[in-house]
This record gives sequence, C-alpha cells and structure tokens, in this order.
Amino acid sequence: MTLSLSKQLLIDIDQMPINQQDLARAGEHVLDWLACANLGKLSDAGRAYQGLLALDEGGKCSAVGEQKTTMQNAAQHNGALGNVLEMDDIHRSSILHPGPVIIPAALAVAEQMDCTLESFLTAIIKGYELTIRLGEAIGRSHYRYFHNTATCGALGAALASSTILKLSQQQALWAIGNAGSSTGGLWQMRNEKVLTKQWHNAQACHSGVMAAFMAKQNLSGPEYILEGPQGIFNALSDDASPKRILAKQSRWRIYDCSFKPWPACRHAHGAMDVLLEILKEGAIDINDIERVDVGVYQDAQVFCDRLTPQTSLQAKFSIQHALAAILLWGEPQLEHYTQTAFEDKQCSMLRGLINVRVDQHIESAYPQHFGAKCTVAFKNGQQIVRSQQDTLGDPEKPLSQTQRHKKAHMLLSHSGMTEDNIAKLCTFDWSQSAPISSLTALLRPLQSL
Repeated sequence: MTLSLSKQLLIDIDQMPINQQDLARAGEHVLDWLACANLGKLSDAGRAYQGLLALDEGGKCSAVGEQKTTMQNAAQHNGALGNVLEMDDIHRSSILHPGPVIIPAALAVAEQMDCTLESFLTAIIKGYELTIRLGEAIGRSHYRYFHNTATCGALGAALASSTILKLSQQQALWAIGNAGSSTGGLWQMRNEKVLTKQWHNAQACHSGVMAAFMAKQNLSGPEYILEGPQGIFNALSDDASPKRILAKQSRWRIYDCSFKPWPACRHAHGAMDVLLEILKEGAIDINDIERVDVGVYQDAQVFCDRLTPQTSLQAKFSIQHALAAILLWGEPQLEHYTQTAFEDKQCSMLRGLINVRVDQHIESAYPQHFGAKCTVAFKNGQQIVRSQQDTLGDPEKPLSQTQRHKKAHMLLSHSGMTEDNIAKLCTFDWSQSAPISSLTALLRPLQSL
C-alpha cells in the first residue's frame, strides 16, 4: 500500500535538522504568544475561561495569569487567549495563525512531562510545520466556511504534543489521525457577536494534546486522514492540493510567519500600513478629506469591510475603523479599539468617507502577499495614491527584534506583569540547556491577578 501523506510528512519533518537559530526563532514566537495571551486573559473570553479552572483544583501546568491547573485545563484555557487581541502571529499562504494553538499545547505537555526547554521549542517548530503545510495544501475553498487556525492547528498540536511525549512514529500517526477526525471550526460566528473564535482555538489545542496522550495509550487513529475518501481534503475542501503538503523548503516554515504590530485583523493591516506611510510624508487635515478609497484582496473585503462596528471585536475587523483611527490618533494603539473609540463622532464621520473594494492586481498576489492600495482624495481635487505588496511584520518587511520586544513589553505591562519579569522574558536565553520551569517560573507573579 502507498505510504499515507501523514506518514510521508512525518518522515520529512523528522529528517529536517534543528539548530540553535531555529530554537531562538521559536522562542521569539513564544514571547509573542505569551504577551498576547497574558493580556488576553483580562478579556471577556479570558474571564469566561476562568470558570473552567474552578472545575479542577491543583495540577502542575501553568494557566496564564492563574494558579496551576491540570494539563487538560491549561491547554483549553491558554489556547483560548492567544488570539483575543488580534495580535497573534500569522502565516500568509496557509491563512492561519499557528501560535495560539501550537504553543499552548506544547507548553501544557512540556510542564506535565517536566521536559527541557529545547524539547519544548523543538515541538513548536514541528507543530508549526505540519499546521502550515496542511493550511497551504487544503485550498482557499476551505477558508470560505472553516477557520484554518482551528482545523489545521489541531493536527499540528497533536504533532507538537507527540514530539514532547516521544511517541513512536505509529503513535504519532494515530494522534494526528484522531485530531484530524474531530477537527472543525465553522465561520458562522463571524456573523454574530460571540466569542466562538476563542473556543475554536481552545478546542483545537485541547484536541491535539489529548489525541497525543491517548495515542501513547495505543488508541489507534486513521493514518489516511488527509487524503482518504472521507478524509480532510475530500470532506472539507473543493480545491485541495494534497501533494503540496510534501513540498520541501530549505528552512522551517516558522520563518515564513509574520509578527503583527497592531491590534487588528491581519486583513486590515495592509491598508493600515499604506496609510501610515502616507502620513509619514506629511500631516493630513481630516477636514480636507473628501474620501479614502482602499483596494484590497477579496478576503480582506469579506472579513474587514465593516462601516459601523458595534463591538471592540468588530472594530478590529473593520478597515474603515482602523484607518479612521489612524487619521485621528496616529499609530494604532489598544485603546483605539475600545467602545469609546468606535463610538467617537469624528471617528464615525471618517469611517463614512472610507470605501473598500477589491483590487484585482492585489487579489492576484494573495495569499502569498497581503497587499493594499490607498487613494486619499481631497476636496481641492488633489489625490495621494500609494500601494505596497507586503505589510509591516511580514518576512519581506520584518519587525526588528527591538520592535517585537517593544510590542511584548507593551502587552505584558498592560497585563500587570512586573517590569523585572518583563525584562527577563524579553532577554530570555532560548538556547540554554534548562528545564521548562526556567520559563514558566517567570509567569507565576501573574497568579495574583
């Protein structure tokens, strides 16, 4: 029988070497996730997940900002928090966010097993690789109805967990198969004022962790979960490219991920970046603006063409609000997405001047590039037109380490972490030979929040 895609993928991943630079890169993603999750803990979703922790007292795993808990609860609780702020990392061509699912899964299992920092980071690199490859292969039709981060992330979380548990190849295949069998994440929640996106990630994280632990107990799972007649590619996509999951690169795909600089949906960032570049050329009097025309790829319009956001979350999915806030207040900040901000009369007026449409040239480059075009038209007949193919935080236009750490410092400071621990996290040595507790010890002061 032909080797399954899952088995071929595992062989590929196991043969790829991991060096100190790779571990350090994974560490940067851990820092980014920790910063997002720590502040996300103070959100409505975070408060809801505190109730989960009350069901089980005790355990050896860190629940961000809370007391120690069980591995299962840590996976669910932490899995819910990483994308609350819409500042989590993203991989473009797979259209997903690996960090919010893979990192909390690896962290929960790493603490449960008292593993080394190196094992933890290695698991993250491998989990990212599987998740991204699956996202690239599953096709854009899947994204119409399904949340790729959850559907693909569950399988990556299973591999990350399997790596720390040192499962055999057969057991890892079972874990991936069972995580894939129950994966899901329908987009219906985008049409309602709900917190289901956090539930998606929490469930994907938890599913991957438990699939690996049950595989360790020899609970078997479908090896052909990807390409089988009733597997993921056939059931959940109309345009999957199964063989693409085996496409090799010279480096790990974690390097292809983008770090998000601003608290908004990544689909809005292209337009935000262009407008910020325009403003660097000179100040604009908002009273002189007649309209702002924004050209984007289709998914950006579908997700973020929202003239009148009704909640903070909807404001983060509104290109109109993002640009209006920049015109009014400058560089994007967390407070620009509060109820006070989106109900501001001037902000509402400016949103009405901003028109979002699909630009076919930009659409043709998506999802490899998240570009945008902005035309600022003035009442005197003059125009400023600018466009760009890539957005701040992408590999082609990366955030510097200083910029990444500035972001982490801002989020951790807002979360209530001490300056001493923030400094220790931002200068943490990811290459050291140390137990996972060397990292998680820095999170414990948050337990009193």
